[in-house]
Amino acid sequence: MKWAMKRVPGSAAAGCAARNTIFAEVYMTIGSIRAGAAALLFAVLAASPCESRPFRFDELAKATRLGGFSLSPDGLSVVYAVGTPDVEANATPYSLWIAPSAGGAARRLTSGGKTDSDPAFSPDGKSVAFLSNRDGSSQIWTVDPSGGEPRKATSFPTGVNGFRWSPDGRWFVIVSDVWTDCSDAACLEARVRARAKATVKARVAERLLFRHWDAWQNGLRSHVWKVPSAGGEAADLTPGDRDVPTFSAAGPEDYQLSPDGGTLAYTSNPDRVEAASTNSDVWTVAFAGKGTPADLTAANRAFDGSPQFSPDGRWIAWRAQRRPGFEGDRFSLMMADRSGGAPRELTASFDDWVDEIAWAPDSRSIYFASHVRAHGVIYRVGLEGGAPELIWTGGSASSLRVSRDGRIFFSASSLTRAPEIYSLPGRGGAATAVTRVNDAFWKEGAFDLNATERWVTAADGSKLQGWLVLPPGFDATKKYPAVLLIHGGPQGVWSDGWSTRWNPEVFAAYGYVVYAANPRGSTSFGQRFIDEVSGDWGGRAYDDLMRQTDDLAALPFVDRARIGAAGASYGGYMVNWMAGHTDRFAAFVSHDGVFQAGAMALETEELWFARAEFGGWPWSSDVYEKWNPARFVDHFKTPTLVVTSEKDFRVPFGQGLQLFTALQLQQVPSKLLMFPDEGHWVLKPGNSRLWHATVMDWFHRYLGGAEADPKALETAFAVSK
Repeated sequence: MKWAMKRVPGSAAAGCAARNTIFAEVYMTIGSIRAGAAALLFAVLAASPCESRPFRFDELAKATRLGGFSLSPDGLSVVYAVGTPDVEANATPYSLWIAPSAGGAARRLTSGGKTDSDPAFSPDGKSVAFLSNRDGSSQIWTVDPSGGEPRKATSFPTGVNGFRWSPDGRWFVIVSDVWTDCSDAACLEARVRARAKATVKARVAERLLFRHWDAWQNGLRSHVWKVPSAGGEAADLTPGDRDVPTFSAAGPEDYQLSPDGGTLAYTSNPDRVEAASTNSDVWTVAFAGKGTPADLTAANRAFDGSPQFSPDGRWIAWRAQRRPGFEGDRFSLMMADRSGGAPRELTASFDDWVDEIAWAPDSRSIYFASHVRAHGVIYRVGLEGGAPELIWTGGSASSLRVSRDGRIFFSASSLTRAPEIYSLPGRGGAATAVTRVNDAFWKEGAFDLNATERWVTAADGSKLQGWLVLPPGFDATKKYPAVLLIHGGPQGVWSDGWSTRWNPEVFAAYGYVVYAANPRGSTSFGQRFIDEVSGDWGGRAYDDLMRQTDDLAALPFVDRARIGAAGASYGGYMVNWMAGHTDRFAAFVSHDGVFQAGAMALETEELWFARAEFGGWPWSSDVYEKWNPARFVDHFKTPTLVVTSEKDFRVPFGQGLQLFTALQLQQVPSKLLMFPDEGHWVLKPGNSRLWHATVMDWFHRYLGGAEADPKALETAFAVSK
């Protein structure tokens, strides 16, 4: 711990910035700091002279955002997307940058104020393809890695949602939403023009899943097409009335070509009522477009996805769940020999979720990302299976890429550090920073960011973890207001990772002690811990949160009379449940929370979720009413801010309207904030500013924290006129 004892020379502000930079670099290099070591580190930092600046929303919005990245075939370069939030324009344009994979000066590849994203090197490394909306619709563009003007590569009528290069570079494999009775691009073009001219904008549906997340399906299906990279006629590789890839898992990892370019692997749900099914099968079909697709996972009626061919083409690996209809089941790593034989599970001894996977270049092992006890990890497992080998821990990792020489590249962040790209040897070791997109921001900011772990014991002896974040300039002799943060899911987690939405550091910057709790249902603490929330939404999880609130209130620097609670989705549900069961909180924020459980089950689009969580449909299960917050409205007393959005199809905004109406009828101090252009998450930077201002002003009223941004509140007043 000698590194933690070192004082940084210079001014107080410069010293604060430098020490936080040192802390972040050590954190990401040696891995997550455990509770005891972190406590010592923060004690040392608190004793150091530092005039820090609060990390409030305006600071969060200044931090650039790292998007997707691609590794060059020779492993020498990385091209990546960087977003710059524009609060006034209420948008976040992205541009592409390129840097040496060993670290070094970065160079900008694209500009123009639009969104350039999802870069991918061509197989020969001579071109970088990317998605861009620079001419209106999302299409593929290409640019020379050495620089120059981008060139438009596709003009697909319904736009391009995602793409891959074929191994020989002659084709783009794209995903687009199309009409299934159109077999060529000309038909699609005619349909697009006809729809644009239509004066009647009604929507018609004859099947379920007619909308998803924040968009109406409008009779479209996601299909995989192949388009010549040099231009030419496109062909549909997955015709039929099914979504490909599966809507619930669509991403670049859910369709892939074999190394020889002859076979396409993809995911699709074969069940008749997709809205009530989590079934997703892995299929293969000849890239030439001939032959009948083969269903590799028909025996498993639960999720199978993320198919990945081994570099030598012999094997195919994928992620799988075992329980049909339950999206909170454990994700395992499966593998099969393409020449025949039954699939094998490689992670039978691993009790947490397998997230992203990537093959080692020798085709003898697979790397995967996961979270264990709220800490991000990367593991390696051989084809023989057995206990996975821990390669890295230190925040949260995603977007695994493996170079031909065996180095692992990935994006990583922590609660105190925004994402950057790192690399490390395939057998583990110290991580090396490849990008430093926010270095100047951190050094200028002098921010006092911190996070430590708290552990308490549940009623049944289970161990409950949470994150404690202290306000800047923390003084242990003072009394502070506090906020309990409750995550969504309920199969979710407050992990050691950065967020541009519900960021605990931002809440703390307004003068609050923040406790981000991981009660029953939280992922990364074993599957049994996850399962114990289903059918018991207001039971053990509520008791867990009350014990974690006891832990928060017992801290000598917390004013137990000024504790609030906030949550979104299931976290919003829990706030609504708390409103009818306890008066220990001084204020609530309920964002997109379930209020009428039975009604929500039929309003939402992913119908399997409610059926699994509440043990059936509303007319066949009494669990909905047992855990229905609306039953206890007559007990509501706590001032509550209600946030909802019109495009939220997961927890439709009628739930928020009912909650606000009930609060008003009960004469409980309450306020409604509704966004007409957001879904389940508030993503646009201007909207996010208003969200933060409204939430922090609400807590300021009832808890006494720092005053919220007056300019944003003026906007809120203007909007409400």
